[in-house]
Amino acid sequence: TAAVFFAAIIAVITLAHKAFGLNAVFAFWIAYIVTRPLGASIGDLLSQSKSDGGFGLGTVGTSALFFVAICISVYFLTRTTEHIESSNQ
Repeated sequence: TAAVFFAAIIAVITLAHKAFGLNAVFAFWIAYIVTRPLGASIGDLLSQSKSDGGFGLGTVGTSALFFVAICISVYFLTRTTEHIESSNQ
């Protein structure tokens, strides 16, 4: 529930920026601040035991999952950026 709540806040900030002209710098920093509780909520969901309502991956499993997700994101963004830079020249 908490993860959905914080993700919704980020979505509202995005909508306010795109549709209503919320200042880009302000929108970025507010969304950036909200990513911390969003990440903590997702981390708690993944690491907590199933009896406590989590997925039971533990701290090591959750850290490994986040590490892989970050590596995939960096790889994807690097490839996407190279494609954009080469098409702009």
